[in-house]
Amino acid sequence: MLDAKTIETIKSTVPVLEVHGQTITKQFYQMMFKNHPELLNIFNHANQRQGKQPAALANAVYAAAAHIDRLEEILPVVKDIAQKHRALGIMPEHYPIVGENLLAAIKTVLGDAATDEIIDAWAKAYGVIADVFIGVEAEMYKDAEQQKGGWRGWRKFVVDRKVKESDVITSFYLKPEDGGDIASYKPGQYITVRVKPEGQEFTHLRHYSLSTSPGHDYYRISVKREDAVNGNPAGVVSTYLHEKINEGGILDISAPAGNFVLDQTKEIPVVLLSGGVGLTPMVSMLETLLEDGSNRDIVYIHAARCGSYHAMKEHIDKLTREHQGQLRSYHVYESPAEGESCDKTGYIDLPWLKTVADPSADFYFCGPLPFMRAINRALKEWGVPEERIHFEFFGPADSL
Repeated sequence: MLDAKTIETIKSTVPVLEVHGQTITKQFYQMMFKNHPELLNIFNHANQRQGKQPAALANAVYAAAAHIDRLEEILPVVKDIAQKHRALGIMPEHYPIVGENLLAAIKTVLGDAATDEIIDAWAKAYGVIADVFIGVEAEMYKDAEQQKGGWRGWRKFVVDRKVKESDVITSFYLKPEDGGDIASYKPGQYITVRVKPEGQEFTHLRHYSLSTSPGHDYYRISVKREDAVNGNPAGVVSTYLHEKINEGGILDISAPAGNFVLDQTKEIPVVLLSGGVGLTPMVSMLETLLEDGSNRDIVYIHAARCGSYHAMKEHIDKLTREHQGQLRSYHVYESPAEGESCDKTGYIDLPWLKTVADPSADFYFCGPLPFMRAINRALKEWGVPEERIHFEFFGPADSL
């Protein structure tokens, strides 16, 4: 436990963190990777380059400081981060490295304002926060390993099938090379893929949502090829999977993880909304709802650039025909090609959403950040309470 003086000192730094938080975390990552380049085998280089990871860490540090006297209030955030840590293979021995470089970054950015008292207080606070993470993650490692078909660390999977779903999305059906059972998962969870493309100095890890319901003898991920755009280079892992990994190829996978999951205990209607490759967890949830004997009314809405970018359309259309009366599905195209039909042209907006969805439903959504912000804003304007609004970011947590 932290003493009152330490808590007071930490809280006094909250306004400073609000102003300088991202500068500190950018400095932190630069220092840490310089001192421990081996950690570049774990961290997502693209998120570093785009500033997403420093921003997410800055938000986490700010939240920890603001709640330092009641850390239990940020336990849900801790658990979200810990899920990703477990999936990536973050271990207890990594925490002292992080702490040492974080304190050094605070000192470097704040200069003389970072007094010995402040640095000592943050060292104590970091120790407490790190212990919370280590404890939560230890339980997650144990659960992942001890469940039926579970494992610890990385396990080799064979690409049993590779299926092109659209111009930019391809599905990979993965079976364990050892022929054993695989861990089950909750609809909405993800697995983590580790690859080392030829010519790359470091391994690259990516989380990919499982895009089918649990209960199969395989995992399916559906990956969008991230091409170079607006000065950003092509995605290292997505292009490698699309262009180099074929049926029979081997991938390292860590056990399913994630807290963005379908609540199957409820009986109220469900509305699933996806944009682009954000359909992956939504399709898993949809298939599960239709397979588990639930009588819940379901609306599934997918937004895509146009028909050639719309993955799994035939599959969703088939499910809609087979479950008439329970499932209604709609697709919205931003710029449909000539002759293409869709239920709405442009974007999903609140006036249209009100014509197809029930405001008393549970809403789940996933997709690009602008899409998610628009959906979240529409639902709030509609008066949907926060406890019925569920979403997940691809990559580090951002703000809607």
